[in-house]
Amino acid sequence: MTNSTELRERFAAARAQGKRHKDAAAACGVSEGEAVAAHAGEHDGTLQAAPLRGPWIELLKSLEACGPLLALTRNEGVVHEKTGVYRNLSATGPIGLALGEEIDLRLFFAQWHAGFAVTEAAANRSNPPSMSLQFFDAHGTAVHKIFAREGSDRVALASIATVFAADAATAVFRRAEAPAAQKPDSSFDCRALGKAWSEMTDTHQFFGLLKQFGVERQQSFRLMEGRYAWRVAPQALRDLLYAASFGGAPIMVFVGSPGCIQIHTGPVTRIEPLEVHGMKWLNVLDEGFNLHLREDLVAGTWIVEKPTSDGVVTSVEAFDGEGGLMAMFFGARKPGVPEREDWRTLVRGLPRLAKAEA
Repeated sequence: MTNSTELRERFAAARAQGKRHKDAAAACGVSEGEAVAAHAGEHDGTLQAAPLRGPWIELLKSLEACGPLLALTRNEGVVHEKTGVYRNLSATGPIGLALGEEIDLRLFFAQWHAGFAVTEAAANRSNPPSMSLQFFDAHGTAVHKIFAREGSDRVALASIATVFAADAATAVFRRAEAPAAQKPDSSFDCRALGKAWSEMTDTHQFFGLLKQFGVERQQSFRLMEGRYAWRVAPQALRDLLYAASFGGAPIMVFVGSPGCIQIHTGPVTRIEPLEVHGMKWLNVLDEGFNLHLREDLVAGTWIVEKPTSDGVVTSVEAFDGEGGLMAMFFGARKPGVPEREDWRTLVRGLPRLAKAEA
């Protein structure tokens, strides 16, 4: 096992090559959580990590005093960044909510295993060091990160890190187990699944439906293909974002990690594709909201319809090659309000695939 000193040196070398934390950790053969934890305690590295303790909901509630912060939630193929004030935090047991105007989160604290207050010297030493709070699950996967920005109260953020400081013990992470094998499509009662689907009155009931039938999310779309779900062409996400930008339709963009779903609601305007080192990024670069989505990792995209008491709600959902949900897109709406017609028009314009093409 690599000791902390060696890991810090290798991590610093990878960072010097311009790698992000996640990629630098992967280059060292460890999870990101392990790499950050190796920087706890006394050392002279440019990155310093101070362990944090919960209750996590109380820590997040205290962030309102810091003013605007950058909230970052990501998965393997998408990074979702929102700048705003952490307001209206609440929790019921292990489930939390942030319902601020800019920072809109669904929090699953059972997955929050370790947290760190992280400072890192800027590449340009004339700039202040990066200052963040970073949280990881038991496998060392980042669940949520919070960064100071120009308008942030850094003194207040440092004070919160002090109040919620844990002892210097290094967090222990474990390797993730291989996912269970997926049941064959032929093992499901499609008639019963379709009936339960048709009886939904709220989109949130969909999670219970998947659990009830023991069916994986994208698998359920296959089983209901042509009735409630339709595959769309690989360029659908780019078409969707450009159409939303040109037409001005406000949308909702959901991106999830193991312990957090982060949501943007509003228009998107500046859409910029970019290819770097063979990675094809589809970017939204708006004030207050940035999205970075790896188009080259998208293996399947679906239009999905879910019945609700307010009428049908339509989503566009993208999956990677491992079946992981990368992002979900909806028309902007509030509970009790029917879906926007401009969103439905946008979705109808996406290029659908026949089953044979897929």
